[in-house]
Amino acid sequence: MVFSSHMFLFYFLPITLVFYYLLVSMKVKLSWVNLFVTVMSYIFYGWYEPWFVGLMLLTSSIDFAMGKIISRPGATKAQRNAALTFSCIADLSLLGFFKYYMFFMGGMNKLVEIFGGGSNAFHILNITLPIGISFYTFQSLSYTIDVWRKDAPPVKDFPTYTCFVALFPQLIAGPIVRYNTVAEQLSYRKHSLEMFANGTTLFMLGFVKKILLANAGGEVADLAFGADSLSTGAAWWGALGYHFQIYFDFCAYSDMAVGLGRMMGFEFIKNFDAPYRAVSMTDFWRRWHISLSTWIRDNLYISLGGNRKGVGRTYFNLAISMFLCGMWHGAKMTFIIWGVMTGGMLILERLMGRDSFYGRLPTIPKIIITNVIVMFAWVVFRSPDIGQAAHFWGAMVGLGRPLPSVELLHAQLFSPRHLIEMTVCGFLVWQPLQAHVWVDKLKPYKFVVAAVLFIIAIVGMFSQSYNPFLYFQF
Repeated sequence: MVFSSHMFLFYFLPITLVFYYLLVSMKVKLSWVNLFVTVMSYIFYGWYEPWFVGLMLLTSSIDFAMGKIISRPGATKAQRNAALTFSCIADLSLLGFFKYYMFFMGGMNKLVEIFGGGSNAFHILNITLPIGISFYTFQSLSYTIDVWRKDAPPVKDFPTYTCFVALFPQLIAGPIVRYNTVAEQLSYRKHSLEMFANGTTLFMLGFVKKILLANAGGEVADLAFGADSLSTGAAWWGALGYHFQIYFDFCAYSDMAVGLGRMMGFEFIKNFDAPYRAVSMTDFWRRWHISLSTWIRDNLYISLGGNRKGVGRTYFNLAISMFLCGMWHGAKMTFIIWGVMTGGMLILERLMGRDSFYGRLPTIPKIIITNVIVMFAWVVFRSPDIGQAAHFWGAMVGLGRPLPSVELLHAQLFSPRHLIEMTVCGFLVWQPLQAHVWVDKLKPYKFVVAAVLFIIAIVGMFSQSYNPFLYFQF
């Protein structure tokens, strides 16, 4: 089930909120309220593929049991370490199998063929990738890590733990909620009209971003990336379309997730902080997908030694962290290359410091250059394979050989509607005010503005074809 669907908006969400607040008003024990949230989250997650719920329940059961061992009074250091190790191996093995099995087995077949063996030497099972497995695996794993580090107390019961893992607002595409940030909220949380109204407004604004902005940028990107021939202008316009699409799409989901959480008394971290206003790639990664970048920083980069073990080790830690960040997104060479590219830029900036090739420029040129670098990286992230990415990059730098049919593509890409939509996207991306800041001091007129835009977006939703969030594939 997706947020931008009539099933969610008109059936699932109203029913869930009515019964949730009915339980709250009856002063039912919070563990029972958490159990209700878990059940509704399982319905939400398993709407199209019920067996996905079983896999998530398996992950939850393993990590809950390991958390019990880690937090048990009298547990030795060896026992605690063994439980954490088992949790990590179990979670990452399941994630690795479902995300990378077909990728690696395909690679083995190609390797055998190169050395003279027959094609398809290994039979490859057709594995269905569970939606959002990367997000809930990291989330569940954060529980055993935080309990092992004694950053948060263990949960009191299994329903509370499953509520934490399965929370439907952020289950499928984040933000990745770490256990230590919501541990207290799972045991006690406040509910107020002000918080509910704030969450509703943020949810509506996120919905507007998805339907009216992300999907508009996606149309331009799909036209350009699906074309056989590209001019330089068309390539840049298409890259800009994806630049807008991936931001508004993912930021929209995060805003909607935070808004839904507030409707039920939860407060999640903001996942984006105006990333396209960043003045460097380092600054960009402080602002983009904050829940993932901080998870990798705290649990991988720092665990490997961070910048505490010399310059060479620091660069290695950065490289391996971004390489694995690319792998986290999926089993494709394009994701790996994207991770290597962004890691290389982070290393280059650290090597050169303020003397980097644009570090001493004024703010606006630095923002422009950073966006250009990010757009080049997004090209390989969006492309189905390296060949198309190279073709697209070639067109961007003027090496393409556009066919006469490119004029028809121009008529579609640069239609008046697309020009207006892309201009609005550009204005909203680079202006300083953000949705989560705008709703902090909620006024009646702000709610009205959001509601009007929300109604327009609902009308737009019914006029569009099915268009799920981009990060569902991860």
